[in-house]
Amino acid sequence: MSPTLRNLLAAIAALVVLPVFMLSIGLTLTSATDVVIFAIAALALNILVGHTGLVSFGHGAFFGIGAYAAVLAQRHFFPGQMLLPAGFAILFVGVTSTLLGLLILRRRGVYFSLLTLAMTAVAYTVSFRWTDLTGGENGLGGVTRPHWGIADLNNPWAFYALVAAVGFAVVFLLQRFHRSPVGSVLVAVRENEVRARFVGYDTDRYKLIAFTMSATLTGFAGVLSAFHHRFTSADPIAIQFSGELLAMVVIGGMRSFMGPALGALFFMLFREYLSLFTSSWLLAFGLLFVGFIVFSPTGLIGVAERVLAPFRKRIETDAAMAARRVEAVGPVPPQFVREGRQGDGAVLVVDDIAKSFGGIKAVRGISFTVKDRTLHALIGPNGAGKTTAFNLLSGMFPPDRGTVRLDGGEVGGLSPQAITQAGVGRSFQITNLFPGLTIEENVRLAVQARHPGRFGVWAEAGTLPGLQGDTGTLIRYLGLGGIEQAEAGSLSYGGQRLVDMALALATRPRILLLDEPLAGLAAAERKRVGDIIKTISGDIPVLLVEHDIDRVFQIADHVTVMNDGEVLVDGTVEEARSSERVQAVYLGSGAHAVAAKERASAATAETLLTLDRVNTFYGKSHILNDVTFDVKGGEIVALLGRNGAGKSTVLKTITGIAPPASGTVTLAGDVLSGLPADKVARLGVGYVPQGRGLFAGLSVKDNLMLGRLKRLTGAGRHWDEDRVLAFFPRLKERWTTSADFLSGGEQQMVAVARALVGDTRLLLLDEPFEGLSPAITEELFEAFDKLRHEVSIIIVDHHLDLALALSDRTVALERGAVTWHGASKDLREDQELRRKVLWL
Repeated sequence: MSPTLRNLLAAIAALVVLPVFMLSIGLTLTSATDVVIFAIAALALNILVGHTGLVSFGHGAFFGIGAYAAVLAQRHFFPGQMLLPAGFAILFVGVTSTLLGLLILRRRGVYFSLLTLAMTAVAYTVSFRWTDLTGGENGLGGVTRPHWGIADLNNPWAFYALVAAVGFAVVFLLQRFHRSPVGSVLVAVRENEVRARFVGYDTDRYKLIAFTMSATLTGFAGVLSAFHHRFTSADPIAIQFSGELLAMVVIGGMRSFMGPALGALFFMLFREYLSLFTSSWLLAFGLLFVGFIVFSPTGLIGVAERVLAPFRKRIETDAAMAARRVEAVGPVPPQFVREGRQGDGAVLVVDDIAKSFGGIKAVRGISFTVKDRTLHALIGPNGAGKTTAFNLLSGMFPPDRGTVRLDGGEVGGLSPQAITQAGVGRSFQITNLFPGLTIEENVRLAVQARHPGRFGVWAEAGTLPGLQGDTGTLIRYLGLGGIEQAEAGSLSYGGQRLVDMALALATRPRILLLDEPLAGLAAAERKRVGDIIKTISGDIPVLLVEHDIDRVFQIADHVTVMNDGEVLVDGTVEEARSSERVQAVYLGSGAHAVAAKERASAATAETLLTLDRVNTFYGKSHILNDVTFDVKGGEIVALLGRNGAGKSTVLKTITGIAPPASGTVTLAGDVLSGLPADKVARLGVGYVPQGRGLFAGLSVKDNLMLGRLKRLTGAGRHWDEDRVLAFFPRLKERWTTSADFLSGGEQQMVAVARALVGDTRLLLLDEPFEGLSPAITEELFEAFDKLRHEVSIIIVDHHLDLALALSDRTVALERGAVTWHGASKDLREDQELRRKVLWL
């Protein structure tokens, strides 16, 4: 049985049983009718809170406005009628909410919520004090219900039947709406509004649709309430009632469809029974509301799922990437190739664009041209301004000056969605997906953004002509077949890179901007994706930012080298390769030279960390399978394997982010398994996550201070700021600079420094060399080599030469199990063994 049919049958059953149930427990038919009306209002509010991620503290205002509009319309224009006053009220609330939405939705997050709160306060003051219109504290009574033939709505059962029928219609309509193209985009906005804009959606327009629909439906519930009680007043407009509506949604389960309706029933029962014993029942309800937020964020639906979980068969699967099927690299499917204008072959012309952030001149006036069907590489050291240039080209920021022309048309300064629709598709340096949605849903949303039916509110999104076929084609093309139903957030970082590229390609771009697409990929996967990118460039011009310089020089047709926000070299691969200036600022001595140097071990005989038969799950996915290994004092252990092998999960298991289902993790005699992440950190474990995870908006100093505050425990060597800066002297120059404005290499240094400050004895590094230029990579490598005399290190990195050169010992993983462990020297010197162990 489909979820849609199941919900509809459950709604019918509940509406039939509800009055009988309420009468059997000593309540009235009036209470049953109130439950249905509140359920309609809660389902309406959930359009915003649960599906779009916008928290409104003011929906009671629309409930009250709808009631007032209906009562006043009956009094002055349509005496004795119900349908015309109700229609007038719905239209009035719709127009009012649209105008308010245009104002309120200009702000996001907490500012949106505060504006809804202010709106409610103003509306309540007006309704309470405008006595001539609203009746003030006495309200407006005398509302009449009509007699429709054999249906006398003055009969409580007849009126309940009408309200129940309306309630069922609302459930049916909302089911269709949430499964429609517009409904699916609202979920995308909740998951990641920035990415939704960069696949082509005007998210402000979609949020306005959600806000207006939610408010209008809440106002309709107010209309029903006015005719139900034959009276209305300012009470529903008070902030208290808006809080009660929000509580119904949260207590029922805001991420479930029928949860808010269950919350309405719970609220009514709680109010009716507890108010018999105390007039302070709202205090108890408020405490219960807080309890649900803290202990059961998924509400009553989540409680029911946890209660029933032991009685359900647990389906255990392998890690998300395990079922992946990879196909041979071929040409881009024709439906994703956009034809451009015929001319001189110049697709993208960048002329003297510049951008400053405060006193930092990130881009100082760069110019270059990307020709049709070429692979144009944009390279340079960390901090050169490459990603900022991408952000200017794709609409993240408007340029301070200069022009950007796509096929002759000016796109510089336009919004991200407008630039995407014009034909610029991009991926991100830090993967930017809809993490709570499946791979199929991610790609389908991106394909849908260019479909003519993307504004539909009735048909199911998956039934749009050609949508499913195009989605499946793109998934298979990028080697994501077999794992379509895996959540994007559960994939390895390399897997997320592929999905990110799929989202960019799904927009049917005229030019494709790829920011570090090879970062975080294993060697074999890096070659495959490099081949895909080269193949794509034969149909769609590609502007590529990448630090794998050997791969860039193999596949690029043209190279632009940036340094300090300016163009250093713009020419052929050979011109860039042979330039002494490029060598000086970017290449350094090279990874091979760094890796070739012999490194003395600092490992001792004392065991610091032990993992013993550790098993870790992500939901139903069995990620780590009986993982066992140890780390000695002063030792550097490389944790290697293909994408999705479980390497990052091992680090998260040690830190307590992904607690093991079984097995033990022991650090210097202290058992870590089962401890929360904060306690693990205070026992001397420093963790540098993939993607760095800095506190955006805070300076280098503040990031380090927050890393140190709770880690002065004596568990390990003490690291103060001076000691850390001795290893990373570059950070002295950026001490008061916001982390947002640092280059990728500097951000990585801050992440490592933050993990060290305080008292640390074990350092966990997840892809520390990812996305870094050769010169910065060399600088970090030397810092880690010095650190081996201070702390033990576990390093996960796909740059095998560097990881093996740095480490004393290697642990190889495949599908979450240890398949080999031994001296890293063996893998460095025996290429055949390396191919066998690491599947290369």
